[in-house]
Amino acid sequence: MGQIIVAPAGARGFDTNNVTTAVAGSFASAGYRFAVRYIRRDPAHASDLSADEIAALHRAGLAVMLVQHVESEECWWPTDDKGRQYGANAVDACRQLAVPAGVSAWLDLEGVATDVAPDRIIRYCNLWFDVVAAAGFTPGLYVGWQSGLNPQQLHDLLKFKRYWAAYNLNLDAYPAVRGVCMRQRPALAGSIPSGVPFEIDTNVVQPDALGGLPTVWAPDEWGIL
Repeated sequence: MGQIIVAPAGARGFDTNNVTTAVAGSFASAGYRFAVRYIRRDPAHASDLSADEIAALHRAGLAVMLVQHVESEECWWPTDDKGRQYGANAVDACRQLAVPAGVSAWLDLEGVATDVAPDRIIRYCNLWFDVVAAAGFTPGLYVGWQSGLNPQQLHDLLKFKRYWAAYNLNLDAYPAVRGVCMRQRPALAGSIPSGVPFEIDTNVVQPDALGGLPTVWAPDEWGIL
């Protein structure tokens, strides 16, 4: 059920590490068009996206994208083995949720230890990309604080073609040439729908400098809303 759609410029969504099943309708009523929800990196979490939550989001008229938990937001060390394993875990989570091929699945790159060489980060990201792309999903990179890569490295040395900017990513740290196709912002007063008891970030889709846009798993009627 549902359809794979290229998200239109200006579409507004949210991301959260909280289960939205009971309040999906509140987000739709507040004008949100999509949700970005977490899938497992290693151990599963009670707050991870579930098939029931996807169904609730779709019933409410919301599309879905997926992002994998980062190992640490403060300090962690990427390796080749982690790139392969975390990529495989992302694929496994998507398949368990019956996510169709083509949906954007995001790798969260932030909080990398400052003593990690850029080439090690690059290999980690590209190995993750290879596993996820081979399974038919569309890999994207969420670029946050302390990614360990500069704008030129992000563009020239990674295989990713879709980038999502964290709320704390300065404009001068955006990937060179391409830029980003989605921008995150902290939820401001009034942007959290009434009745939603948890924090969210807001996100807006925009074409990157080369025209790239993310893809979403949308309910059948989403394209005519």
